[in-house]
Amino acid sequence: MTFARSCASSQRSARRVRQEQLIFTGDDNAMATLLLNGMGAFAKFERSLIRERQREGISPAKPRGAYRGRAPSMDAKSATELRAKAAAGVPKAALARHSGISRETVYAYLRAEV
Repeated sequence: MTFARSCASSQRSARRVRQEQLIFTGDDNAMATLLLNGMGAFAKFERSLIRERQREGISPAKPRGAYRGRAPSMDAKSATELRAKAAAGVPKAALARHSGISRETVYAYLRAEV
């Protein structure tokens, strides 16, 4: 479980914990706020380093063909059929079940994002 994704989010979470009178060892004073923000800043910095390293690994892998990203859920012919059925009024949930994909993926194909 993630406590927070940013310093502001961690402050909101700590405030909510205090309001609900749950056990929270941090006091509501300047030093506690400083420490909470410091931990949040360090976590954000660490996450940025992880993403940077990930990008550094992906960039040389792409030309080698080792990193292709996710494969499409369906081919162009199936996507065309899906759009035709949707235009004919077939419910999106039925299209998703029939195609073996999620409804959100159906909507992505209908928006032509895929």
